[in-house]
Amino acid sequence: MATKYILGVDIGTGSVKAVAVNAVGKAIGSVQKHYPLLQPQPGFVEQDIETIWQNFTASIGEAAAQFGQPEAISLSCAMHSLILVDAQGKPLTNIINWADTRSAEIAERLRASPEGEALYKETGTPIFSMSPLSKIIWFRENQPELFKQAAKFISIKELFWFRLFGEFQVDHSIASATGLFDILNFCWSEKALKLAGIDQNKLSKPVSTTYFRNNADAKTTKKTGIKEASCWVIGGNDGCLANLGSGANKIGTVALTVGTSGAVRIASSKSLYNFKAMTFNYILDEKTYICGGAINNGGLVLNWLLENFMSVKTASAENYEQIFTSIKTVPAGSNGLLFLPYLTGERTPLWNSNSCGVFFGIKSNHQQAHFLRAALEGVCYAIRSVLNAVLITAEIVHEIRVSGGFTASEVWLQMMADILGKKLVVVQAEDASAIGAAYLAIQTGKFAGFGLKASAAEKTIVPDPKKHFLYSKYYQLFGPLYQNLEKSMSQLAAINAQTE
Repeated sequence: MATKYILGVDIGTGSVKAVAVNAVGKAIGSVQKHYPLLQPQPGFVEQDIETIWQNFTASIGEAAAQFGQPEAISLSCAMHSLILVDAQGKPLTNIINWADTRSAEIAERLRASPEGEALYKETGTPIFSMSPLSKIIWFRENQPELFKQAAKFISIKELFWFRLFGEFQVDHSIASATGLFDILNFCWSEKALKLAGIDQNKLSKPVSTTYFRNNADAKTTKKTGIKEASCWVIGGNDGCLANLGSGANKIGTVALTVGTSGAVRIASSKSLYNFKAMTFNYILDEKTYICGGAINNGGLVLNWLLENFMSVKTASAENYEQIFTSIKTVPAGSNGLLFLPYLTGERTPLWNSNSCGVFFGIKSNHQQAHFLRAALEGVCYAIRSVLNAVLITAEIVHEIRVSGGFTASEVWLQMMADILGKKLVVVQAEDASAIGAAYLAIQTGKFAGFGLKASAAEKTIVPDPKKHFLYSKYYQLFGPLYQNLEKSMSQLAAINAQTE
């Protein structure tokens, strides 16, 4: 007899991952499909819609072939994407990715405006180039004909949902990360719409994260191998669902995820504001906000190291292990070598698209392994900055539950624990966002025989007090180092813009 399961599908930045979750909430297998980013010109970060759509349908189809028909398919998706489409849902643009910085000047203008803080508190979304609000304004100001041509401004999940069901609908969770949604009243923000120069008819209809549909488009179900009358749950955004999937949905428990980027998130019954650091407040469900901050440069730094320090263009598991093996013998603090990991600018708490990567403290005794370790330590310092910003308004942290690609490395995990000075608990190794999507479907109570057990810890990493003490000294240099270089980074960005 086939095992009953719900399929959680996460449409991520670098891949689609479909995870099968059984009746007691345990992941029993997964399928993953990778795809690239496109960078047609400086500051532009895009993705090809059809490539992701093909991988989306293929991953679901392979999961169904491997595990049998699921009881439901529930969706997770990366935040802040934007696509302009016509009335028939035909894309007029590529996917404009969260890392795209073309609207950086617009975001800076909004943030410094008299309504900046009020806009932040109403929408819960940091005012930055990642925000669809800033991107829509960019199209209005820079490509007015395309802006007028667009019937809808939507995310990648909204487009896929439209292809499945023929309706433009968006879950509250994805909507709450657009900079256009009133997170207190669960509707589109009139203030944000006015700034964008659109009305709510240009956006999808907001629905609950537990909203579900049957009878998906027959052509699509044929591609995926899923029965036409199967249940599809619209789900939420990847950050909120990672909290749910990793069991970090109780007060005092933090979810820390490092994938391509990274984030620190804590569940709360109310929004937690910090305008200076612009921590985010996104919706998991009608009673729960997920509050925290994100960094641009997580595993992205590791891939940059492989390509530019080790000449590896297409990385394998062995290549990653090579880095981690080489840095094991390098002492904590990399013999005084510090790295600001801002290769693609930075979000929390800097919110500076012009920030850049910096190695500081280079001496003749530093070798390749020192640079590799310092770079990963820099990512951990950046995470510590976010955690500090969150703790200003949040409860005391009792435990940090970690997920994401970095959990595969014992070295990186121990480094993170030592730098944060906190115990880390690794939960299921499968993708927390996809598991969270499946959990959300289970929590609807609509699937007989399905229940949830508390996410079991796979292992616990305890910080080394001596190393934490040393790292804290280096961390005291980390923030001021950026502050001292901030003006120079902006000047450098201006010069680079003139020479491109």
